[in-house]
Amino acid sequence: MSRVFLIWAVTHSVKEVQSEDSVLLFVIAWTITEIIRYSFYTFSLLNHLPYLIKWARYTLFIVLYPMGVSGELLTIYAALPFVRQAGLYSISLPNKYNFSFDYYAFLILVMIAYIPVFPQLYFHMIHQRRKVLSHTEEHKKSE
Repeated sequence: MSRVFLIWAVTHSVKEVQSEDSVLLFVIAWTITEIIRYSFYTFSLLNHLPYLIKWARYTLFIVLYPMGVSGELLTIYAALPFVRQAGLYSISLPNKYNFSFDYYAFLILVMIAYIPVFPQLYFHMIHQRRKVLSHTEEHKKSE
C-alpha cells in the first residue's frame, strides 16, 4: 500500500517532484527488489531455487531497503512545499461535514512513522536472513 500511496498520492499528484533524483532512487530500489522477489517465488514454486537467488533475496535488501526508504522520504520531503502552497487534498473548516484534513501535516506524520517502522522491518529481515541462510549453510555442510 505504501507504494501505491507514494506513486499516486505524492509523485503523481505533485508534478514538481517527478524529476527529483529521489524518485529514481526509490524506483531503482523497488525494481531490483521485485525482480529478485518474483524470481525467488517463481523458482520456489518450481522446486528449483538456485542459491544465488536465495542469497540475493536475503542479502541485497541490506542496501536496497535503506535506499528505497531514503528515496521515499526525500520525495515526500520535496513535495511538502508544493502540497502546502496548493492546499493539495486538504479540507478546511467551515464545511457542512464539520471536518478538516491537512494533507501537509499528514505527510509529515507519514515521514515520522518511518522512524519506528523502518528499524522494526529491517531487523526482522536481518533475523530472517540469519535464519534462512544459516539453515542453507548447515544443509550444504551435511551433504
